Amino acid sequence: MRAARLTQWRAPLELVEVETPPVPDGGVLLRVLACGICRSDWHVWTGADPDVVLPHIPGHEYCGEVVSVGAGVTRWRVGDRVIAPFILACGSCPDCAAGHQTVCARQVLPGFTQAGSFAEMVAVPFADTNLTPLPEGLDPAIAAAMGCRVTTAYHALTGRAAVRAGEWVAVFGAGGVGLSALLLARALGARVVMVDVVPEKLATALALGATEVVNAAEADPVAAIHEITGGGADVALEALGLPETTANAIRCLRKLGRMVQIGMPAGDHVTMPVPMDAVYGGQLALFGTRGMPAWRYPSLLSLIAATDLDLSPLVTRRVALSDATAELAVFDGPAPPGVAVITDFQS
Repeated sequence: MRAARLTQWRAPLELVEVETPPVPDGGVLLRVLACGICRSDWHVWTGADPDVVLPHIPGHEYCGEVVSVGAGVTRWRVGDRVIAPFILACGSCPDCAAGHQTVCARQVLPGFTQAGSFAEMVAVPFADTNLTPLPEGLDPAIAAAMGCRVTTAYHALTGRAAVRAGEWVAVFGAGGVGLSALLLARALGARVVMVDVVPEKLATALALGATEVVNAAEADPVAAIHEITGGGADVALEALGLPETTANAIRCLRKLGRMVQIGMPAGDHVTMPVPMDAVYGGQLALFGTRGMPAWRYPSLLSLIAATDLDLSPLVTRRVALSDATAELAVFDGPAPPGVAVITDFQS
């Protein structure tokens, strides 16, 4: 199969022919229909993720068509089109039995702990536990985002912060997961303040329904959010993994507010200072989040259907596999609005 392989940190990905991965027992082999390129892939590319061993095929945000079924699989057949979460849980441990699949000790992560989806094919273990049918008529480029960005944002809002209609949600970072959070929060009836430093991204956020936007390069976002919301946001999401935005997400909250850390602390930012005075004085709740349990897909898809939510504005660039390196390098600076999705695996 054709794949984009990382052999040196920050080096151009090599377009190579490699052996197609074997179908795992209990798993399936997918022909990749679409694969997103996101900041977590950039962490892989830069060497900031300790799970990655070179040479390696990145890519974790994908959907695909089943081309081979492993022993023991009962739910899937060749030809099925499916969405895969980036955390593939075992389905049989105590955490999985309790519904906490994202903390499964036996989890497998294509693109991190095994070969990923910057390739024509990807192996998916634990298929019966993790896969969800690709809804008929849903563009694979949009469905790919439901492997990471959209699902991560949805679980942060509903599974962690339990956002309610009418609440103020502050989102720090107008990238793929931040814009996903904006769209979903609006669908849930919340009011959203989007914070970024790139005017084009803030303009996109306004066009997608943000109640207000704050350019953190021109104004103190904490003061601005307190003024806009009349005392602070009820919920804040940090979607960058940076110390400054993490601290600001905490300080922008009203008393008894909830903050969710979505951005991945990696590289130089593994350890961050936390304004514990704000946590203590405001009696705040801090949550970490990573992915979404696979059993929650039906509620997400039901929300999308019930609200006629259009996720297509998230995808602003459909690219070839050969464009992956250039798209990863974009994250070295302020990335353009929207996300890039690989839809052409032949060029």
